[in-house]
Amino acid sequence: MQNETAQVLVVDDEPDIRELIALTLERMKLTAHAAADLAQAKALLTEQRYLLCLTDMKLPDGDGLDLVAHIQRAQPDLPVAVITAHGTMDTAVRALKNGAFDFVAKPIDLHQLRNLVNAALSLTRQTAGHGPRDRHVLLGESDAIQAIRSKIAKLSRNQAPIHISGESGTGKELAARLIHSQGPRADKPFVAVNCGAIPPELMESEFFGHKKGSFTGAVSDKTGLFQAAEGGTLFLDEVADLPLPLQVKLLRAIQEKAVRPVGEQKETAVDVRILSASHKNLEYLVQQGAFRQDLFYRINVIQLHLPPLRERPGDIPLLARHILQRQGESQGQACRLTPQADAALAAYPFPGNVRELENVLERAVALCDGDEIGAEDLGLPQTAPPLASQPESAAPAAPLPPIAAAGLEALDSYKEELEKQTILHALEQTRWNRTAAAKQLGITFRALRYRLKKLGLE
Repeated sequence: MQNETAQVLVVDDEPDIRELIALTLERMKLTAHAAADLAQAKALLTEQRYLLCLTDMKLPDGDGLDLVAHIQRAQPDLPVAVITAHGTMDTAVRALKNGAFDFVAKPIDLHQLRNLVNAALSLTRQTAGHGPRDRHVLLGESDAIQAIRSKIAKLSRNQAPIHISGESGTGKELAARLIHSQGPRADKPFVAVNCGAIPPELMESEFFGHKKGSFTGAVSDKTGLFQAAEGGTLFLDEVADLPLPLQVKLLRAIQEKAVRPVGEQKETAVDVRILSASHKNLEYLVQQGAFRQDLFYRINVIQLHLPPLRERPGDIPLLARHILQRQGESQGQACRLTPQADAALAAYPFPGNVRELENVLERAVALCDGDEIGAEDLGLPQTAPPLASQPESAAPAAPLPPIAAAGLEALDSYKEELEKQTILHALEQTRWNRTAAAKQLGITFRALRYRLKKLGLE
């Protein structure tokens, strides 16, 4: 590959480091051009096209971040990776936030260095139009969705951890898959895990794997989620549900890029990009001591927020037609919406967002007569339900009746209305899964069932 696209710029004032990197690149059939300071690096960038730039953070005449900023302005398609001193994770995070592609720590691990260079090669191939075709689509023509598509295209080019926030049903996993499929890891595994669905006692084994005989029931070696995602992306959905003891171990795995299976004495290096998501307010949970601040900063290097469907009502007709077309192809029954049905969908706030829209249309296809879906087939409530996923510190979404001066009777009515709205809010968030709603409310399933009956909500 001795051609102009196979050149790598190495910027470091230590000759030994430059030589080590050059030898590693030579074995990968790449050519290294060395620069000892910022001025030499900028001069070489004007003379030659590079596949990748590797720069130390501390240079005699400047800072590695200065070079990152310079390349972002002059050659935004050129990936830049920074070399940081051991234990300076905060510096690496700062570099990623400023647009660095990835980082490698001193003393340089050659395995990690080769993984980084291979990722840059993959990114260059995709930029040239040879990447895998993406089958995932984020639909919508609103300004908000167009901005998100543009941001995803930029985020897919680097390796920074990204936290995707937004209400339930807004498409957080879809956004994560798009970031993966448009990036240099597209041909590697995308492993999604719902952190709230794993029993606490099994979490360490699920994430990091275990050795045979390490505990009762460990009848064979097990590969953990980190190893399963090797070279690709690990998507931690509902990351806020991780218990604090596992948060400590997850933080170490992200920082050290290594995991230790249960029962194993040594760590295993892993090359995984971390994406996470939650419908909960992580900053609020950090303030409450329910989520570790240091882990929050590691997974939230860049944040991507997905707006609720009610904030982009103009996208509902496009989404509805796409959903109906997809259902028609799978079920052999093509249905269309009447103007009245279109108007009903536009007027409904969709607390469950796109997921609720899918459920509503799936039910309507099953219930409608013929191939037309009327407003009555949608089964939408006449009054708007409370909005989903309010921050934990916020008041209930729907307005509550004032306490009149009628004494205890008015107070009891107020308390009953508050309890009813809180339960409905939890049920909407969990798509009417009563077991999950009870867990979210912090009560037993039996207690929830009693309250539903008492409040006439069954």
